Amino acid sequence: MKINKLRYLSAAAGIAAVVAGGVAIAPLASADMSTSTRAHVVDQHAKTFELVGKQTSIEDLDLGRAGISPGDQRVIHEDLYRDGEKVGDHSVVCTYTHVDPAALQCLGTFSLPEGQFAAQALLHLPAPSYVDVGITGGSGDYRNARGFVRTVPAGDTERHFTVHLKR
Repeated sequence: MKINKLRYLSAAAGIAAVVAGGVAIAPLASADMSTSTRAHVVDQHAKTFELVGKQTSIEDLDLGRAGISPGDQRVIHEDLYRDGEKVGDHSVVCTYTHVDPAALQCLGTFSLPEGQFAAQALLHLPAPSYVDVGITGGSGDYRNARGFVRTVPAGDTERHFTVHLKR
């Protein structure tokens, strides 16, 4: 079966853009199910926030054999926005690790005023309607970062992100 390179790389771009960062705005609450009162405990280090990523550049690299082959890459840069204001940017590189079925290893780094954090995922295509990507670490205020980012495509060059961050 011949794979349509543009179709799969476009899908990968949407998912790759998943690993975004931003300024935390709302704490997460979790229920303590061990008590009969179901008291809520707030984790002072857990934050959830929404961002919009707008693609500013994209480049497909056909490395090795012509057409899609292991090692081919897609490189993406996006500006990150919250409430219409630019709050940072991020870059991501996705590398094909398998062709049929398609699988890509995506690594992203996000730069914000408080520092940077990174995330990664092994993506299988065709892509689902959303993807959760693991946060793997960071620097500055994000030096102990962990959690995940949920990404939902909103067109060809825009992504909506919900970041679930623990620092």
